[in-house]
Amino acid sequence: MKTLISNATLVDGTGADRRRADVLLDGAVIAAIADAGTLAGTLDAGTLTAAETGTDRVIDATGLVLSPGFIDMHAHSDLQLLVNRDHYAKLSQGVTTELLGQDGLSYAPVDDATLAGVREKIAGWNDNPAEFDWNWRTVGEYLDRLDRFEESNGEQDGGRIATNAAYLVPQGTVRAMVMGFAEGDPTPGQQQQMQDVIRTAMEEGAVGMSSGLTYTPGMYARTEELAGLCRTVGELGGFYAPHHRSYGKGALAAYAEMIGLSRDTACALHLSHATMNFAENKGRAGELLDLIDEALDQGVDITLDTYPYLPGATTLSAILPSWASSGGTEATLARLADPETRARIQESVEVYGSDGCHGVVAEWDTLEISGVQNPALAGHVGKTVRDIAAETKQEPFDVFAQILTDDRLGTGILQHVGHEENVQAIMKHRTHTGGSDGLLVGAKPHPRAWGTFPRYLGHYSRDLGLLSLEETVHHLSGRPAARLKLHKRGLVREGYAADVVLFDPVTIRDEATFENPRQAASGIQYVFVNGTAAIDGGKPTGARAGRALRRHHDGLTREGQQ
Repeated sequence: MKTLISNATLVDGTGADRRRADVLLDGAVIAAIADAGTLAGTLDAGTLTAAETGTDRVIDATGLVLSPGFIDMHAHSDLQLLVNRDHYAKLSQGVTTELLGQDGLSYAPVDDATLAGVREKIAGWNDNPAEFDWNWRTVGEYLDRLDRFEESNGEQDGGRIATNAAYLVPQGTVRAMVMGFAEGDPTPGQQQQMQDVIRTAMEEGAVGMSSGLTYTPGMYARTEELAGLCRTVGELGGFYAPHHRSYGKGALAAYAEMIGLSRDTACALHLSHATMNFAENKGRAGELLDLIDEALDQGVDITLDTYPYLPGATTLSAILPSWASSGGTEATLARLADPETRARIQESVEVYGSDGCHGVVAEWDTLEISGVQNPALAGHVGKTVRDIAAETKQEPFDVFAQILTDDRLGTGILQHVGHEENVQAIMKHRTHTGGSDGLLVGAKPHPRAWGTFPRYLGHYSRDLGLLSLEETVHHLSGRPAARLKLHKRGLVREGYAADVVLFDPVTIRDEATFENPRQAASGIQYVFVNGTAAIDGGKPTGARAGRALRRHHDGLTREGQQ
């Protein structure tokens, strides 16, 4: 199908000045770009017919910006792309490509035991449906599943996913498969086995490796263990995307550790949700940026992503000290049930500050329940741990422990610990990209799952003027495409994939709120994924034209099989 988009304001993703243009989409490819009126002829675009232009459709884009589709550099859609396949949360904000496998925990590569453990561990992120066919074990098989949804589900559209998706091999999952979910250092043989698993995963299409260094079992890895893994990733041209050891007390030291790893192993570094949170770090973003700039000037390859909100989102179990989470769900629940061990956990959480809570003492009024697995706990959603304690006349720690027990560690939370001055300073950095870190499940998920990209364009670019429109689009498309080494994607150029968005720069705005988070943005009129309209005239079409994007042996990330 040929679609002519006429009289658009073209912002091409490179950071170059906007210009008026006509753009022709031919199937999945951008076939031609010319000055406005050149492709459309001299007739008014509103009266043109397809026959008059030699196309199947004409869209008059007067007053609209045409940009590349946005790239979500920190997505948690690993399961929801397959379960809730309309994926309106992401399409409605102009996202056409997502990076999965985040925070060191995802569903491939696995064996049966590891898959069972991971499913429980990240149920608060992604849900854990019982009636679902988990028919993959390797990264290659998972990417195949994204590309070809099972025919047994009766799909008539070729079984595609809604957005394009690239994948990071998750270090915590790999460690669990080789060593289990308990603490401990790897033997030389186990270290080599982990590196071999990561090499195979990347040969099957993963673009790099993630870690969750405040989540078990990834957090048990010492720097030396991570260095061996990073060397393997670097040798294959991938990058390392860590959720590092602390965003609170010791945050700068945690960032420095990751930068040192990159420098020492020659593995490119992408700092996930690069924030400076908690009271200890108020107003200290400049110190982080100085650390990054010094390394960049020394030739270290660093990029980062952020979400444009103050609260974070995670699981309630993440607040536990790492030793209490060792061994998986059953072992953790047993510790919470033992009075002596429970007292040790309370001391860590409330007196010393657990490593799971970034070394900071838990502030119960900042931990808001966003979703539960157990329906009996639904009344807690939207309330902080301290709120629930006041209502039930219990101590906050007892509420915390009881919810974890009753929900089998599957509770999602919002953590209200951010600082606006830090958010703004970091998003202006020369290596910044956008990542939603959006969790799509739970009764009241973080609104960033629905609002991140329009919030950048509307609130921070147009309303506050922190970045120009051209700079913002570059942060959300061309720059992340370069980090992912996407082949002919991420820019509006002839011959590139037809992943494009048309939005009104005057009205684009995030509508998702903490009270009502599942709200589509305003101002996004059209979203094309591989040339197919997923949003048309502001409404979803139901079309699913996404592809699994795989790292190939030439180092570029392309669609399709190796």
